Amino acid sequence: MKFPLYIAKRYLFTKSSNNAINIITIIAAIGVFAGAFSLFIVLSGFAGLKDFSLQFSNDFDPDLKVLPESGKTFHFDEDQGGRLSEIEGIANFTKVIEERVFLDYREKNDWAYIKGVDKNYRLVNQIDSAIVNGSWLTDSEAQVVVGNTISRKLGLSVFNYQTLLKLWVPKPGKGQVSLTSPDAAFNRQQVITSGIYSINEELDGKYVFANLGLAKNLLDLDEDTYTAVEIKLKPGINPSDISSEITSVFEDEVILKNRAQLNETLYKMLNTENLAVYLIFTLVLIIALFNVVGSIIMVILDKRENIKTLYSLGASASQIKQIFFTQGMLMTILGGVLGLLFAIIIVYLQLQYELVMITPSLPYPVAVKLENILIVFFTIGILGFGASYIAAGRSKKALQST
Repeated sequence: MKFPLYIAKRYLFTKSSNNAINIITIIAAIGVFAGAFSLFIVLSGFAGLKDFSLQFSNDFDPDLKVLPESGKTFHFDEDQGGRLSEIEGIANFTKVIEERVFLDYREKNDWAYIKGVDKNYRLVNQIDSAIVNGSWLTDSEAQVVVGNTISRKLGLSVFNYQTLLKLWVPKPGKGQVSLTSPDAAFNRQQVITSGIYSINEELDGKYVFANLGLAKNLLDLDEDTYTAVEIKLKPGINPSDISSEITSVFEDEVILKNRAQLNETLYKMLNTENLAVYLIFTLVLIIALFNVVGSIIMVILDKRENIKTLYSLGASASQIKQIFFTQGMLMTILGGVLGLLFAIIIVYLQLQYELVMITPSLPYPVAVKLENILIVFFTIGILGFGASYIAAGRSKKALQST
């Protein structure tokens, strides 16, 4: 065992004759323990909240989405569909039409986006799990599935044949249109509400799902014209590895977006919040490590006679400094590891036994992630290194005074 490490362990674990030194050392160790414990708990809480927030959009958004680079639509025919399905890594894909529509029901009005989808849509997106009333679309009649927010605003109910929901879309084309004749200015379609979905407040008030054929007729679109193609990848496939193959299938210029790019604002908000909380608790940890600096300095002052003896026996000034630096690092690492260990146990207990509840049926979401463990460990290590180095520098002054 190296000489500085041996002396540092003796100073750290041996009770000092000065009771104040013992109290300060215990406070410093508790401060490091509490800092590591709270930092990991908060990071795990935010990781759980992030996963909880994204699970709603993950059920709705595809792994990849092909969009036109300019304009609203692009050409995609059966031959291109066959080439797309042959790409290794693609599990399935669905053709989509999206456009803004005006909703009219019992003299109540609202704006939404109609989303025309084909039969493959439920193979790409987990929309089935979001249906809270009624059922998904069938080909038997003109049907739509609306969001829970839209349903509340308009007072919609499923399979109400007495009063149908009216969809209005401005007719495509240029030139002046007579506003006195709605039939000349708008395409109109009466539909039955077959189901109501609930994902989150934003999406529940945004989309009205319909069959692809109904959406094409309403919007006067050609047979092979679409606004998007949504793609589901096979497990373990990296989107960037096949992105060039996908874009080469399309004749028109298109852009390819992954799930994070489709929810760019949400991801930025969650990452910014996570960074802000990390910086705040790192500042708290820095303040706690001032106790380590104070503790080491007090030990140096208390051990001045020992320092003089060690120097007389042949220990160099750098070795003496290394003793107190090692003591500070041992205190930091020991407190940090114990704090991290206890925090992991608490998070695990929350995952297993749901100790903290948001509602009677919803436990507070947490997640144990390796990256958070590494973040806490390296944060404690780097800050502890700086605190120990600063404190150990006082040993030279103590040596000079002797």
